[in-house]
Amino acid sequence: MSELLNYFAARKKYEVHLILYGIKREVFYEIADNITIHKPVFEFDNSKRFQSTVKTLFYLRKEIKKINPVTVLSFGELWNNFVLLALLGTKIPVFVSDRSQPDKSIGKLHDRLRKLLYPKAKGIVAQTQKALEIYKKIYNHSNFKVIGNPIRQIDSRPLLRENVILMVGRFIKSKQQDVLIEIFSKLNAPNWKLVLVGYDHLKQENQQKWEALAEELGAADRVIFTGKQGDVEQYYLTSRIFAFTSASEGFPNVIGEAMSAELPIVAFDCVAGPEDLVENGSNGFLIPLNNTEKFVEKLQFLIDHPQNRNEMGKKSKELIAKFELNYICSEFEKFILAI
Repeated sequence: MSELLNYFAARKKYEVHLILYGIKREVFYEIADNITIHKPVFEFDNSKRFQSTVKTLFYLRKEIKKINPVTVLSFGELWNNFVLLALLGTKIPVFVSDRSQPDKSIGKLHDRLRKLLYPKAKGIVAQTQKALEIYKKIYNHSNFKVIGNPIRQIDSRPLLRENVILMVGRFIKSKQQDVLIEIFSKLNAPNWKLVLVGYDHLKQENQQKWEALAEELGAADRVIFTGKQGDVEQYYLTSRIFAFTSASEGFPNVIGEAMSAELPIVAFDCVAGPEDLVENGSNGFLIPLNNTEKFVEKLQFLIDHPQNRNEMGKKSKELIAKFELNYICSEFEKFILAI
């Protein structure tokens, strides 16, 4: 979203507004100064969740009508329902895009709301071909568009790479960093480290448990937890392999960023996203979901064969070009403004 905001703001011919209405209303990523930010003047009181939700719903309707935009773009499977509900009965065109595993249930109520509300959207963005196939079966809609995420290009300037297997992602159960720790402990790689960039999220307190797991497996001195990082680029550029054990995704930007930094990828072939980025055997390996033995085998291959590792890394850099930032943003531009 931040990349799209900056793209539209840089075009000069658009007036760009960002509405932040969740519980936390922080701007984490840098955005241009000429973007107008809107936030409710009231706090979201979780102890009065229903009242706060209704209050936010009316705020969103009033604020968007006041802006009177040419088009609205909403991200997020829960938030999309909220925006569509808030703008029912208006003629403001809303485009929505889910940002997670496309066939994942988000609860009976929200699943039902999606089926009722998504047909009222002007258009639906699918992040992957697999997502498109799933959405066409679920939603009664005719205006779909597959647009991957814009991947920021990382300058893969020569740096001193270290014997590091890197994973970037929030410390939540579906990312399965614990599985990667177990995989790492089975490798014959005494001079290698596993670096996990991320932090506890969604009220899940996993880091302490995963640190204990590394200790139990005798790998505590070689498994590094970095905590939350604003600048991940240095980790991409000083590692040799990117590993990704997530069990479900919408579109894993971190794989794309790792590819941009010339890293070979080993990832579980989960729904959805990795197969749109990784060409199996070309710039890395797609592993059947939760086949840890195969994951160990492919990681060990890359550790033992530096020439193959380097060639796959260079191929990663070539393949990620189709997700170049301006191209992807222009695809959004054409889709949400073709009205």
